[in-house]
Amino acid sequence: MFDVLKMAFSKGRATVLMTSFVSLMGTAVLPTVAEAQTTAFRQAVAEAAARDEDLAAFYRARTFDGVWTGEAGLERRNALVNALSDAQFHGLPAARYDVDALIYRLNAATTAAERGAQEVELTKLYLQYAREVNSGVVVPKSIDASIVREVNVLPTEVLLTGLMGPNPNAFLRSLPPNTVEYNRLVTAKMRLVQVQDAGGWGPQIGANALAVGDSGPDVVALRDRLMAMGYMRRSLSPVYDAALAEGVRAFQRAHGLAEDGDAGPATLKEINVPVSQRIQSVLVAMERERWFNQDRGDRHIWVNLTDFSAKIIDHGEITFQTRSVIGAVDPDRVTPEFSDMMEYMVINPSWYVPRSIVTKEYLPQLQRNPAAAGHMVITDSRGRTINRGAVDFNQYTARTFPFAMRQPPSRNNALGLVKFMFPNRYNIYLHDTPAKSLFGREVRAFSHGCVRLNDPFDFAYALLAAQTDDPEGEFQRVLRSGNETYVNLDEHVPVHLIYRTAFTNEDGRVEFRRDVYGRDSRIWNALSREGVVVPSLQG
Repeated sequence: MFDVLKMAFSKGRATVLMTSFVSLMGTAVLPTVAEAQTTAFRQAVAEAAARDEDLAAFYRARTFDGVWTGEAGLERRNALVNALSDAQFHGLPAARYDVDALIYRLNAATTAAERGAQEVELTKLYLQYAREVNSGVVVPKSIDASIVREVNVLPTEVLLTGLMGPNPNAFLRSLPPNTVEYNRLVTAKMRLVQVQDAGGWGPQIGANALAVGDSGPDVVALRDRLMAMGYMRRSLSPVYDAALAEGVRAFQRAHGLAEDGDAGPATLKEINVPVSQRIQSVLVAMERERWFNQDRGDRHIWVNLTDFSAKIIDHGEITFQTRSVIGAVDPDRVTPEFSDMMEYMVINPSWYVPRSIVTKEYLPQLQRNPAAAGHMVITDSRGRTINRGAVDFNQYTARTFPFAMRQPPSRNNALGLVKFMFPNRYNIYLHDTPAKSLFGREVRAFSHGCVRLNDPFDFAYALLAAQTDDPEGEFQRVLRSGNETYVNLDEHVPVHLIYRTAFTNEDGRVEFRRDVYGRDSRIWNALSREGVVVPSLQG
């Protein structure tokens, strides 16, 4: 399907452009290898590459011979044309890699000096394409300070060495993420583009809410739209019947909504999202996949913030899954995106209150009433418990407050009875919670930034099963002691906190989630500024 859709998308354009490009760059227009040795060509290459230290070193080592010129560069030229022709296919700024415009510029270079300058420009264009298709168009931190993921960017030397290798075409094909998810997203994007070009999913539903027993044009529009989306079989009934309710449930399941079968305001809002906006979400997910173009680990923990879920993945299979609560929608409380290694768990943990919470939440309470927050232990810089009655808390500000606060282990501890640690500078971890009712909410953004788990004991058993024959028994034995106990993981497990509003399920079908923090909207705006557009198969 991937290749068929790609063929429909390109309409043979790449073949035509490649033929033109090869003709242009061959001996008829660009200099042969012998002609490229002229002083004018070499000097132009040296001058054009001088502004980039890596490029200058690369060309200097080649005595300023051309990479793309003459017969020796034929295979590299063909490989690059094929790659650039697929730029929009990968959700890149297609105008930046316009092969027609590239041919025009090269054709306009008639002197050896002009050809030398174009030689270097072509190498720069290749490097830009290679980096963008491999590790992303935009820099995550420049969009949102909470996206603190480290992106692996291939060095210039690696990209140039790969290009000059025995099979440049294979090297260029290896640059996009070679993951099941990325390939599924590309396929999903093309299918959605086909739907868009065919007119979309039909009229939007004007009603505020619909439920079983309702009838009329809005019910018909709802049924038609769900059928067009593939969430129910063809039906002609004008009544909101059991079949339509099941179609609504299928849609709700694929969009992280409460599966009640009623088309309430939240469900109708998602059903009415236009296909163009869904394509944008997929394009953003593809960009995020490029940011994360690295090994996840055979066993890893996958926390999708928008899905409010935490999973353990073993060799590509979900072996454990639970609901989660993430940071509240507040600049100081949102959960950041990053990866780290889970090293240990703490059973019967104390909660060492972050200073930001101490000064913003507890200090004002203590200033009003020194006995406030009586479940907390207040300690000095040496860890000694202080006498609240002997302290005038009003003399301190958030900056000068000299004490720390700790909540001892208990069932009412803010961290619950277990926390899972992957030490990081953001002070983020996974943990239990006594506030179990929040897991029944549809949108679960309530914490101070850490990720709360609905089934933390089962999560612990799944992790410990890799190192003991009786994970539940060992966990419960430590739990019953009531003592704060550190349990190391024999093998550290990668933890990935991600944010995907579009992703594929095990069946390969794309699902969507709400942009709870507005991050993907900001990413799309940044991609648009770079020239990424919602494509069309007709264009």
